[in-house]
Amino acid sequence: MDSSPARPDPLVLVDNEGVTDPPLNLALEEWALRNLDPQYRYLLFYVNEPSIIIGRNQNTLEEINRAYVEEQDVQVVRRMSGGGAVYHDEGNLNFSFMTDYKPDRLHNFERFTRPLCRVLASMGVEARLEGRNDLVVGDGRKISGNAQFSTSRRMFSHGTLMFNTDRKALAQALNVTPDKIDSKAHQSVRKRVANIAEVGGRVYDVPTFRRRLIDGLFPQNDTPVYTLSRDEWDAVETLAETRYRRWEWTVGAAPSFDVRRRDRFDEGEVDVRMSIDDGKIDRIQIYGDFLGTWGTTAPLEHHLRGTPYDPEALRKKLAEVDVSPLLGGLSNDQFWDLLYARG
Repeated sequence: MDSSPARPDPLVLVDNEGVTDPPLNLALEEWALRNLDPQYRYLLFYVNEPSIIIGRNQNTLEEINRAYVEEQDVQVVRRMSGGGAVYHDEGNLNFSFMTDYKPDRLHNFERFTRPLCRVLASMGVEARLEGRNDLVVGDGRKISGNAQFSTSRRMFSHGTLMFNTDRKALAQALNVTPDKIDSKAHQSVRKRVANIAEVGGRVYDVPTFRRRLIDGLFPQNDTPVYTLSRDEWDAVETLAETRYRRWEWTVGAAPSFDVRRRDRFDEGEVDVRMSIDDGKIDRIQIYGDFLGTWGTTAPLEHHLRGTPYDPEALRKKLAEVDVSPLLGGLSNDQFWDLLYARG
């Protein structure tokens, strides 16, 4: 640690060293919560490359525009906390307050956002907590969404600060295509949003905005900073690899959901209905007026059961069979595109 805080239960800034990789930043947050000295409170700021961060209890496929995400190489990562999906880019500053778990702190977003609102007010941004967990300005335009996660001993309350986010990209990335998904997961509620840079009327960049927040939150101009060792960064990277970069976590951890895919081809209509459990196809039935020569699609349905509902896993599984005789001449590529419904 760069300096020793003098007051009880001091706040310490965690240095993420400019990392913008979403899985690594989420891993850093979890690692810090579980491993740093609990006699301190910690504050982590980070900026992510374009990404969608999915709430712990959400169905990933329900929250994103997959065609846009794939075309624009937007990363999709599931976080530990609940709440809705959020879009991150270089114009969005994220924060995380880490402290001891106490019942009166859980769901108490006002406690953690009050200091931020105070500093924002000094920049000419009059923000307030509204609803469950949002910071809004003016007539209710959202500038920040917040969520929490706790263990039996520690917790964090974290959120976004939309400083100069690309709102067009945000709308496209989260503009879910009209797939027919019946999910038990929580679906995000879209709200009108605003950028802090527009509301404040002053020209800052994100690094300057971050610096202004730090100066306001540490008024003594003596900011205690925790800098990770190389071994600690290695542990964070391991956590990123074993959790946050894995399909099984980001997609496979979604609650069970049902999917229906239907389209008309030259070969006829194909209507596929699937139940996805633990990220894999649990049940599948294929209907339609196509002229299959084998009389039944049961062999194909049996072949696909247990396959991860993931584009590459589906492509690999379909490469093992020829669907054309079963589906009246439909090609494997056409059927794959229908199963995954790529926008």
